[in-house]
Amino acid sequence: MTASTSYRIVEARVPSPPGPPTTPTVVRGRRRKLPRLTWLLQLFPVTTVVLAPYAVLIVPMAVLNDNPDVGFIVMLLGLAVPACLAVELAFLRRVGRRGEWQRGLAEASDGYPHLFTIARAVVLVSVTADLVSAWVGQGTIFTQLTGEVVSSPAAVVSSLFMGWRYLAFALLVASLLAGLASRLACLRWTLCLLGTQLVVAVATALTAPLMTYLSFLVALAAICGLLHSRFVVVAVLAMFLIWPTVYAARNDLRADGGVAIDEAVTSADRLRLDLQVTRASEYDIPVDIERPGLTEVVRYGLVPRMIDPDRPALSTGARINEYLGGTSTSAYTFLSLGTIYFLDGPWGVVLYHLGWALVGVLLLRAGGAPGPIRLAVFSFVVAAPLMWSKVYPESMISFVQFTVAALPVLLLLRLSRPRSVSPGARSDP
Repeated sequence: MTASTSYRIVEARVPSPPGPPTTPTVVRGRRRKLPRLTWLLQLFPVTTVVLAPYAVLIVPMAVLNDNPDVGFIVMLLGLAVPACLAVELAFLRRVGRRGEWQRGLAEASDGYPHLFTIARAVVLVSVTADLVSAWVGQGTIFTQLTGEVVSSPAAVVSSLFMGWRYLAFALLVASLLAGLASRLACLRWTLCLLGTQLVVAVATALTAPLMTYLSFLVALAAICGLLHSRFVVVAVLAMFLIWPTVYAARNDLRADGGVAIDEAVTSADRLRLDLQVTRASEYDIPVDIERPGLTEVVRYGLVPRMIDPDRPALSTGARINEYLGGTSTSAYTFLSLGTIYFLDGPWGVVLYHLGWALVGVLLLRAGGAPGPIRLAVFSFVVAAPLMWSKVYPESMISFVQFTVAALPVLLLLRLSRPRSVSPGARSDP
């Protein structure tokens, strides 16, 4: 993770003239010019998050493999992307000139002197909770196949912190931009988070959560100006190169656990996400199947499982798989975009992206550039409702869960902020 823009606040110590002592002078470190691509990402962050996985992976795979339904994918993007663009263009004037938004983000985060300390504490709690969760068997492929809900005290407590991996990285990013932590320190803590997800992937025999988290890291870091475009290209190429090894290791773990493996499906076949999306075009939409409603969003989003231990696990993917002729012990989705279309039709795609684009833009631009609190909540938007691989509509429940679980940390940030902050620091309402 390389910082393309760096800000530091230093005290200029100059000899005091005779007379009353003078106050220290606060000056800014030298600013590097913001890359044009980073500026474009900051102009259209929500559109970028929605479009990037299709532009990088899904559409190219469809074209290279002569998918006859590639037009269906383009049609879905034609519904979602203009909806996001319309909202971002409406708030475009709030971004200011080139680099102004990122400078505002750095200044707003600088008003929290204990930010990096809190960020490190969140990393440690997140890593511990994720490792404990994997150790007790929560979220593994084996429990998914049996429909079992792990209800041990350790599993219930660790589930309260499942969104802290996203919160931790958002706070690390804010700490780096504010000059409260070095790039090397933030990189070490980020690798700790990513390494934990790798361990969890091995323990659960599931690679999707690891790829989702990696996508989140790249998206948030790029929007905040911490990644050069060449780094993103190298990272994508590296993922393609290591994927066959990761896929083979995953299959071995599943076979050792007694899960049947389809040997005919290769690692290259598993990357044909375009086929997963275009399968939704074969059905008359919208499809009426059982899925979480407003009551479930409130119940599962606001009430921890330790208070409501008897509630069943939600799986719209399993209901979709049954509709397609499969069993309830397996799940299938058309990725987030295709699943919204499958369940709610074209207008559902438009309204969904209009609404979440509005939430994202308000968090990033309303009242000036965000501080760590609003940046953290925006990270939950990226990690759940806008994440290309998340299951709809459970992704909206995840956003509520992540936000509720993060409230103690966000409150601590608010209370730790001095009443009197430096003149350059903006408020973070």
